[in-house]
Amino acid sequence: MIWLWIAAALVSAGLAALVVWRSALAARRTGSDSQALAVYRRQMAELDELADSGLIAESERRSVRAETGRRLLAAAGRVEPPVVAARPVVVLVLAAAVPLLAIGVYAVVGAPGLRDQPFARRLKGWEALAATGKSLDPAEFAAVWGDIAAHHPDDPTPLAEFAKAEFASGQAGEAEQALQRAIAIAPNRPDLWDMLGVTLVTQANGAVGPDAQAAFRHLLALDPNSADARYYLARARIAGGDVQGGLAAWRALLAVLPPGDPRHDALSQEIQQVASAGALPAETAPTGPQGGQGAVGTPQIQAMVDGLAARLKAQPDDPAGWVQLVKAYTVLGETDRRDAALTEARRRYAARPDVLSALEAAAKPPS
Repeated sequence: MIWLWIAAALVSAGLAALVVWRSALAARRTGSDSQALAVYRRQMAELDELADSGLIAESERRSVRAETGRRLLAAAGRVEPPVVAARPVVVLVLAAAVPLLAIGVYAVVGAPGLRDQPFARRLKGWEALAATGKSLDPAEFAAVWGDIAAHHPDDPTPLAEFAKAEFASGQAGEAEQALQRAIAIAPNRPDLWDMLGVTLVTQANGAVGPDAQAAFRHLLALDPNSADARYYLARARIAGGDVQGGLAAWRALLAVLPPGDPRHDALSQEIQQVASAGALPAETAPTGPQGGQGAVGTPQIQAMVDGLAARLKAQPDDPAGWVQLVKAYTVLGETDRRDAALTEARRRYAARPDVLSALEAAAKPPS
């Protein structure tokens, strides 16, 4: 492989040298003569040719020639900076040195002797590590579960695990697609509908949109006692203007939550806020059934977010991942972790206004 790179560098150096060499020769040929003077002289010659051919009258030729001559004399009187032409040998050396220097730097700091690692071989290695219980980053887990799902197309469980890993890798859209495929295989599994609904809410920065509402209705039909479905559907009613109806649904849910459940106090507080304001507070994220401990939706979703945080700790150069993490913490209501992630991301991307703007948007609590 290293010889291929060396050959490519030599070819590039030769081509660059040829281009620069020809440019230098052209500059030397034209450096002693003004470009404007050459244009005016060419115009006068063409004017004479037209007159000699009888295409223009003699009086017209004299008039145009006089004007062109005036411009020629004016251009000749201007002092133009001379074109400095580099010596061809110097140009050749510089053009060849750049790619050769790059090869030299790669030989020192790179790994020219490292064998190629096809994806299939790396995948087998990740699968072997996963089988022994060793940890992988979310992207590697996603590859492992994606391969398992491909070999078991009728099993929804690998697709569900693949969705978790994709979400943790910052690929919420791919996670949603995997959950849709899993639901097509097993439409009567409540956990899949739960994960899909919460994933859609997370993607929408806490808003319970029509697709999320449809998912939670399916979940409620399969599991009438689902706290997630009851909470988010009630929240959607409040956001849609039916404040009293949504509060009634929340109070009914609160009545069946054990007093010792941390979700009980969080939901009670949110009920008081909405009842006092008459609407969802714009400055708060969903804190319902799982909000008391920062988990929106199922524990699997919290695991996705934790996996994303772990991946960014190991591989921090991922602007989209930081935006996704800040957004997830915002929706979860985990303000301390959101602020810590936001501070780190701002420090890391201080010179990227586009990333900073996306981070600020992700840190805004949903309305």
